[in-house]
Amino acid sequence: SGSTDPRANELERRVVLSQYLTKAQTAGEMPPQETGLTYNSWYGKPHLEMHWWHGVHYALWGRPQYLENTLNWHETAFDNAKALAERQGFKGARWQKMTDPYGEEGPSSVGAFLVWQQPHFITFAELLYRADTSEATLNKYKERVFATAEFMASFPDYDKENDRYVLGPPVIPAQERFEKTETFNPTYELAYWNWALKTASAWKERAGEPVPKQWTEVLEKLSALPVQEDYYLATESATDSYTNPEFLTDHPSVFGAYGMLPETSLLNKATMRNTFNKVWEVWTWEDTWGWDFPMTAMTATRLGMPEKAVDALFMDAQTNTYLKNGHNYQEERLTLYMPGNGGLLTAVAMMCAGWDGNETKNPGFPKDGSWNVKWEGLEPFF
Repeated sequence: SGSTDPRANELERRVVLSQYLTKAQTAGEMPPQETGLTYNSWYGKPHLEMHWWHGVHYALWGRPQYLENTLNWHETAFDNAKALAERQGFKGARWQKMTDPYGEEGPSSVGAFLVWQQPHFITFAELLYRADTSEATLNKYKERVFATAEFMASFPDYDKENDRYVLGPPVIPAQERFEKTETFNPTYELAYWNWALKTASAWKERAGEPVPKQWTEVLEKLSALPVQEDYYLATESATDSYTNPEFLTDHPSVFGAYGMLPETSLLNKATMRNTFNKVWEVWTWEDTWGWDFPMTAMTATRLGMPEKAVDALFMDAQTNTYLKNGHNYQEERLTLYMPGNGGLLTAVAMMCAGWDGNETKNPGFPKDGSWNVKWEGLEPFF
């Protein structure tokens, strides 16, 4: 590419091999497991929260048909998702965490309480609609989009004293470090609830249908993102988010609120910048997963910190290792990890093509002349 940064060739190598590996292992007819087709992990079960990392990049790299391949499975799982929501006393469809080829819920101590997989279907449908804004796309996915949102509007508890809607307890955030029976209002999940309900409301308008009053009420009264000392907390219940060593491990999912997601009405960018700098400084990066580094790069890119975006992709941590064959090594039991490859492709697409409203060329790369980035066929993100 003509770049002088010594990391450029390695980034290109990872990108080229990741395209091959993801196409070969994660573009089938159902959501993949985290080790693709190479060997079984977690008993061979696909984890729907990981489907974001497996699938979003296809739409951004101009290959939405591969994302669409896996979405047909959600029709198979739809009845089970509706039954799960009904059994738990909610409306709509609750998408499973760990599942099987038929959409049955796999046994998991985490799965019953995890919620960040829930809005993913709305993300996928919106990406496919952007690729093909036809009535056929709308009709194909709207029933599942609306059922997804129905659950999301019925899930939060109403806090009468503070006139707000609250996520949890019980709930387990994407950062699986918090006691489920005590945890409420995780930052990333609040932002995702806001974005997804607004997007589902837009789908109602596209379909010529009224937006349900409950969706609007939850949107208007959803809890604010929790802030303490000008930092976003991991969850409102974890006031020791940045002092408890256990809470400085696993996914820094607070970044998802402005990395995986665009700017929402709940977000303050100055607070997120402060949070980014804090997390960068204090996080235990050796105790993370392969997709945490691309997520960090995406947040840095949106915040206008391209040097940090590139640094995140090359952070010196075992879980950020890319082997000669391109696989993202985690540890001895996980010698490959497809969410890392998918995350890398998603981050690089955003670092090049940006997002809606961005006016900076190659926003994720430094402007000091060390990066001469050339690309084609990429699509901007939300």
